[in-house]
Order: sequence, then structure tokens, then C-alpha cells
Amino acid sequence: MRDELRRLLLLPLLLSVLTAGAQEPPEVWGFGVKPCRDYLATFERWQQGEEAAIADYLRYRGWLAGLVTGLSLATGQGVLKGVEMDGAMRRIQVNCDERPDDDFFNASMSLIRRLSGLGG
Repeated sequence: MRDELRRLLLLPLLLSVLTAGAQEPPEVWGFGVKPCRDYLATFERWQQGEEAAIADYLRYRGWLAGLVTGLSLATGQGVLKGVEMDGAMRRIQVNCDERPDDDFFNASMSLIRRLSGLGG
């Protein structure tokens, strides 16, 4: 019953995110608004073991974990379809390589849409 209530409360949020193209863009906070170029630089420095980059990488990872958790609760399905967080972060890095002008939110949603079929 509690999970059902959570889904009902989160569903309007999910629908607004998925249909935002037809309306005003959704309000995105935190690391989701950072450009892919910033994530790519962080990812590269993270791989080299730079302390500041490690902290920022963990912030990106935490932001993604929150997005995935919210969407999974709202839809009642695992939106990453079994992909581990490290794999998702690497796939987002590939998305950012292909579209460096996107922000981290759109790169993340591109992966989620591809894996889960959400939003068309």
C-alpha cells in the first residue's frame, strides 16, 4: 500500500518531466543543470584520481541516483533495467561525448529513455 501511494504521488512529477517538451521546460536543480562538457572534464580528471574531481564525480553520481530512484518509484519499474550505477555513469559519459552541448539531465534522460522506453 505504501509503495502504491508513493507511485501515485510521484507519477504527476514523472509525467511533467516526460511531457515537458510540449510545455515549459522542467525545473532542474543541482548537478543536472551542469553542461556535459563539465561532466566530461570531471570524468577525465576522476579517472586520473584527482581529489576534487572525485568529489564532483560522486556528486554527479548521487544526483543520478536520486533521479533514478524517483523515476523508478514513480513508474514502479527499475528504469536502468539492471545497469549498475558505474555502467550508467560511463554510458552518460558516452552520451556527453556525442552531445557536449546537452546538460547532464538530458544525457541522463537519454540513457533512461533508451533503457526503459519511458517518454517515447
